[in-house]
Amino acid sequence: MKLIYTHENRLLVSNVKNILENSDIAVTLKNEYVGSASGDLSFLNTWPEVWVLNENDYERAMHLVNAALTNETKNEWTCPGCNETNAATFDLCWNCQKENVV
Repeated sequence: MKLIYTHENRLLVSNVKNILENSDIAVTLKNEYVGSASGDLSFLNTWPEVWVLNENDYERAMHLVNAALTNETKNEWTCPGCNETNAATFDLCWNCQKENVV
């Protein structure tokens, strides 16, 4: 087993787990319910972790995780109505409310 990802935000950790499982990579979660012990343990030791079960999947898993995490910030789009730049997470232009047509 190898640690693939850890973060204080459980939603991000769950997202990474889902990405890997959807790519047929066997993973397990650790520290999923340890948050309540953060007063007795270092806060870094209580963050949820995703572990790859088969070490042969580690390189592929790292590639998938890195691609997913870096892709979130790269896909800005330009509004066809007002030419305003919008974040990839926006379905509507923040400026004129025109829909993203991709």
